[in-house]
Amino acid sequence: MEHKEHHIMSVKVATAVLAALLFLTFVTVAVSKVDLGYFNVVVALLLATTKSLFVVLFFMHLKYENNTMKAFVFICFLILAIFIGFTFFDVAYR
Repeated sequence: MEHKEHHIMSVKVATAVLAALLFLTFVTVAVSKVDLGYFNVVVALLLATTKSLFVVLFFMHLKYENNTMKAFVFICFLILAIFIGFTFFDVAYR
């Protein structure tokens, strides 16, 4: 098993990710003020997923990992999305 060098993220990339996260947080708050009906939850989950993707990719350095690790994380997110989807279907049809 080879040992990779630690990846150090540049300040420019970290600042860009921070700006994107702050912008998405602003969008989340702005969208919460608009009545979209059932789609408020969908939009909120999409924004939260996007923000968590930024955190996982850059601050947890998944972007720089090998494909096996990326596949495992993707499978975990897929299973979580399936569970959340089943929960919404259950709530919607009660």
